[in-house]
Amino acid sequence: MGYKTMRQTQSLVRETLLAGFAVLLTVPVLKAPALPGSVKASSNGSVLVQTQGLATPNPALQPKPLRTWECVSSWYGEDFDGQPTADGELYDMYGMTAAHPTLPLGSVVRVVNLRTHLSAIVRINDRGPYVPGRDLDVSYQVARQLGFLHRGLAHVRLELLEVPTSKAKQPVN
Repeated sequence: MGYKTMRQTQSLVRETLLAGFAVLLTVPVLKAPALPGSVKASSNGSVLVQTQGLATPNPALQPKPLRTWECVSSWYGEDFDGQPTADGELYDMYGMTAAHPTLPLGSVVRVVNLRTHLSAIVRINDRGPYVPGRDLDVSYQVARQLGFLHRGLAHVRLELLEVPTSKAKQPVN
């Protein structure tokens, strides 16, 4: 490459860089969301705040619960994975689901671990638990997210967020 061609190339690179900086200076800046993270709407209509790669519900922006109560929760996992649930779908131990003895199938509840204050929004798709003193059985994934996987049981607050408007699927016998 000759001296003149190299000089032309350097000049072209300088001009390109200057043009790029000029574009950056003249294009309006989009205001980034305020810390701690960005706000998103989830598929169930709740609002999530994206923080350090983890989506967590923002309580100030959440819909008000229809009803709130406390109970003891347990979890079920691998032994039931792939088995039919009360609403007919197959149990997925990594899904965000739970079993409750009386709530309508398809109800959506927020479960808050009262010890860790971690929460998860789950859909009721099964019946149970069938152990006295327990009112909720969450999936393996939910127990993991709420921080009671190793303890096995947790004292939780249930917040009923949504009850299905149409008649739920009939249980599979």
